[in-house]
Amino acid sequence: KMACCGRCFCCQCCCREGETRTPEELVKKDSLDYDRCISEPYVEVLEGMDNKKAKKYEAVHWMMVFAIGVTVGLLGLFVDFFVRLFNKLKFTVVGDSIEKCSDKGCLSLSLLELLAFNMTFVFIASVLVLIEPVAAGSGIPEIKSYLNGVKIPGIVRLRTFLCKAAGVLFSVAGGLFVGKEGPMIHSGAIVGAGLPQFQSITFRKIKFDFPYFRSDRDKRDFVSAGAAAGVAAAFGAPIGGTLFSLEEGSSFWNQALTWKVLFCSMSATFTLNFFRSGINFSKWGSFQLPGLLNFGEFKCPDGDKNCHLWTAVDLAFFVLMGVVGGLLGALFNCMNKNLAKYRIRHIHPKAKFIRVLESLLVTMVTTIVIFAASMLGECRDLSTPTAHNTTLAGSEDINSTIRQFFCSNKTYNDMATLFFNPQEAAIHQLFHQDGTFSPVTLSVFFFLYFLLACWTYGVSVPSGLFVPSLLCGAAFGRLVANVLKVKLGMDIYSGTFALIGAAAFLGGVVRMTISLTVILIESTNEITYGLPIMITLMVAKWTGDFFNKGIYDIHIQLRGVPLLEWETEVEMDRLTASDIMETNLTYVYPHTRVQSLVSILRTTVYHAFPVVTENRQNERDFMKGNILISNNIHFKKSSVVSRAGEQRRRCQSMKSYPSSELRNVCDEQSAAVEPSEEGEDLLQQMLERRHAPYPNLYPDQSPSEEWTMEERFRPLTFHGLILRSQLVNLLIRGVCYAENQSSTNQPRLSYAEMTEDYPRYPDIHDLDLTLLSPRMIVDVTPYMNPCPYTVSPNARISQVFNLFRTMGLRHLPVVNAVGEIVGIITRHNLTHEFLVAKLRQHYITI
Repeated sequence: KMACCGRCFCCQCCCREGETRTPEELVKKDSLDYDRCISEPYVEVLEGMDNKKAKKYEAVHWMMVFAIGVTVGLLGLFVDFFVRLFNKLKFTVVGDSIEKCSDKGCLSLSLLELLAFNMTFVFIASVLVLIEPVAAGSGIPEIKSYLNGVKIPGIVRLRTFLCKAAGVLFSVAGGLFVGKEGPMIHSGAIVGAGLPQFQSITFRKIKFDFPYFRSDRDKRDFVSAGAAAGVAAAFGAPIGGTLFSLEEGSSFWNQALTWKVLFCSMSATFTLNFFRSGINFSKWGSFQLPGLLNFGEFKCPDGDKNCHLWTAVDLAFFVLMGVVGGLLGALFNCMNKNLAKYRIRHIHPKAKFIRVLESLLVTMVTTIVIFAASMLGECRDLSTPTAHNTTLAGSEDINSTIRQFFCSNKTYNDMATLFFNPQEAAIHQLFHQDGTFSPVTLSVFFFLYFLLACWTYGVSVPSGLFVPSLLCGAAFGRLVANVLKVKLGMDIYSGTFALIGAAAFLGGVVRMTISLTVILIESTNEITYGLPIMITLMVAKWTGDFFNKGIYDIHIQLRGVPLLEWETEVEMDRLTASDIMETNLTYVYPHTRVQSLVSILRTTVYHAFPVVTENRQNERDFMKGNILISNNIHFKKSSVVSRAGEQRRRCQSMKSYPSSELRNVCDEQSAAVEPSEEGEDLLQQMLERRHAPYPNLYPDQSPSEEWTMEERFRPLTFHGLILRSQLVNLLIRGVCYAENQSSTNQPRLSYAEMTEDYPRYPDIHDLDLTLLSPRMIVDVTPYMNPCPYTVSPNARISQVFNLFRTMGLRHLPVVNAVGEIVGIITRHNLTHEFLVAKLRQHYITI
């Protein structure tokens, strides 16, 4: 009930105004188990771990990190090679056709050729998304949710990886205003999740005996490394990739993880750089092309001593551009949010082929707009010498991407140069082309690109948003530079203003600060741009945050993902843990019958259960004649630590000391804590003083409607947590004992056996009940986590939130001062919407 209520509330908050969701979007989003389960099998592994084995484990970890980086680098090489191949084929064929038909009057044939190329490519990309719907979009919102602790089904599967990597080739080559950088981050995260596992659900029959990294905690670390490697390969920015994974992703971080993530990012960057430099320049080992997107070198023309990349005066304009970029980004996010809501209401509930038709419609409109706008471009003079930096990311000269469509010799079509090129080439034109672009061309290009990029982000194809935002912002920055040069006569460097415009618009859309600053600095290879980029991004973020959230956070919210922010609002500290916890618990006993466990597992959706014992009066009478109750009570007495009992234990160990003085001290203290004359145990006295006013019931007895509130919510001593997956594993493997036997006769499972089926554990409905007797008893105590993080009912929400998020918890038991569990807190109890509702209820109560 607790999890269901949380999901229902979250869905109601996010689906207001009559929104509906598709079955894919209503898939249950569970939390990940980042907290280690310190069970007896895990402790046995730790005890058997000597220095040699620990070093071997660490060496395997580093090998996996390196393998992830190399694999992501090779993936980037694959994506880049085929995107360039498809674009070269398309632009060569269509460009030749336009040159021929501009005189013959058959431009409609050229348009049909361009439509045929683009719609074929996009159709293939859209079909791949139908195969695996999670492959749509950039994947950054999903990976951000995963690293925040939310498990979205299918997000790191091999099939998703194949559809994403292949789909992005065709969506970019299909002329859509999308980038390949976002899907690269998602693909890198999938490589990080899957490669260390050496298994896949797609190829179930292929299994390797690889016992390492069988937990959500380890997978989370590798996903962080893979996502960072994706950023590093996309932008040639290993430090920026590391900061991206830290800023946008992981809720839990440590120093060792930072070093490994940076190493993984470096491996990806230099693997891609090595192969791209060798293929494009035939200079193996030269390392000239660090990333898929490289901004080139910003420098003044040789001999021009009056040229400066930027000056202190320019900072004032950069601040204003940051404000405008934040406003434009907020407008972009608002429009895209409304489009996403429209898709959720009217497109996603319909047949899946409707999504393919939408993708083809966007492609057709984009192609026609590109073709028509190119015909309206102005012919600019090429007499001005171009190039402070004449080399593109490949071996091409920057002038080779100039388009002369419908223009005479020694002139070029400025609009066609921006539209009839790959997006990376258009960015280079805006950053480094000395030939001017007319203000009308830049304004029309910005307006069309803004609208079409906003419409495109969200269609059912793999699509990134970084490059479209950079290109749109670069046009805005170049427009500002033209105005300052022509109207005000200022001597400025146009490329710098194009770069700052790109940073302003991208920062206004995604609202990233630290990582984006470093990514842009590494992409430009110019450290002097650090201050203006940082100032621009901060101003853009502050301006945009005044109106709405970043684009990724908006899409996370629309999907109903219970994302936890970095911290709660100050006013939330009016609430305590007892105000938000779920009190209606489903629990198990240390020794529970098979029939009870099966009933609990089949009738609830919880993923963890508190292991408890009941506090009873006259417990000795209940122990007679019932092995189940006797075992539970004995476990409770043996697990409760008292000061007297602890002193006895220490004294017993001190008696073996040779010093007579220590023995005498121990005897004196032992005499002080001897049981009373009646022979009654102190622990028994303590437990009986805490009995509750409710009927004494057997653990097998089900709740009755006639029970009072005290009978339903009777005191429960908390002993630990056990996961659903662990209980199912125990039942399927027949780990139980008979009533006439001792619990020592129960079979024992090793840690490897407990984690063998990770990450897809068996379902309770797969259990063959004919193999087990319902009256058999399961001792869950060796496999539970006896020391999970707990919190007091009086703890303030900021304390609860920080503990839950920082330690990556999935369940947080609320335990009172006498060791009784009074509730449990999950991720849904800490979402912003849930806390706001509870705070409103708190004010009403006051």
